[in-house]
Amino acid sequence: MPISPSGPLSYGMQLPVQSQSAIYAEPWEAAATPADLVRVARAADHGGFAYIACCDHVAIPRRLAEGMSTVWYDPVATLSFLAGVTGRVLLMSHVAVIGLRHPLVTAKQYATLDHLSGGRLILGVGAGHVREEFEAVGADFDGRGGVLDESIDALRAALGPEEYPEFAGERFSFGGLGQLPRPAQERVPVWVGGSSPAATRRAAVRGDGWLPQGDPRERLPERIARVHALRAQAGVEEPIVIGAITEPLYVGEPAWPVGRRTLRGEPEALAESLREYAAIGVHQIQVRFRSRSVDELTDQMAAFGADVAPHLDS
Repeated sequence: MPISPSGPLSYGMQLPVQSQSAIYAEPWEAAATPADLVRVARAADHGGFAYIACCDHVAIPRRLAEGMSTVWYDPVATLSFLAGVTGRVLLMSHVAVIGLRHPLVTAKQYATLDHLSGGRLILGVGAGHVREEFEAVGADFDGRGGVLDESIDALRAALGPEEYPEFAGERFSFGGLGQLPRPAQERVPVWVGGSSPAATRRAAVRGDGWLPQGDPRERLPERIARVHALRAQAGVEEPIVIGAITEPLYVGEPAWPVGRRTLRGEPEALAESLREYAAIGVHQIQVRFRSRSVDELTDQMAAFGADVAPHLDS
């Protein structure tokens, strides 16, 4: 079901295992298998999660490997694999660094994913931040913001209904080149990630959704107001889906240290806390659960879907 600014508060999650940054990966993920990833995707499908998401990096330099790790599954391959073992949950790139690839290459990959999944794609995009990655593939790191802006415009054409899309920009131009299959959706939603001034403006002017990156709750109202103001100034009338990444969660009282920032406790109390996001203008929350195994994670997901989610709109 599409995520709408006028609908109830939705919840989704970035998948474990597929990216293993030291910032958020749990120890058990290092030895996880594709079967574990399937279990998590199916738990999301059955637990009412609006989407599952996968990150994008091509290669990580040694100077960043200790913190970021080098485990970054390809999002198109991963989401296509999981599309085949799920039936309802939406599939999101959070986020695709589309400046690493020509827009026609990106369009071919994601149009095929949308076609094969029956229209379940959300294309989350971002500028990227790893210089060596851009340089290795011959992409423009210093000009990546402008490249991203134009790439979004080019993708609007390339992911549209036309078999032979047309686009003419400063960096990219194409026409008379057919691409089938087309996406199953009439309009693939493009959500823009990032909280910098440039990313906020990009989301406001070009995005169907905004994916802030780790903004604490207290800063969100001001930034959400800024997005809406910039959108109005640009004359964009369509509503935008506002997202937020919540604090880590644990449903119930943990018997192990889950960290001071983790929201924990009874379902009604967790839902009361999470409803604050809706009150400040958030339409979808991305949740992440503390866990010591794939069993504990899927149990947490099931508990959230059954016991917390029903109270999110109380």
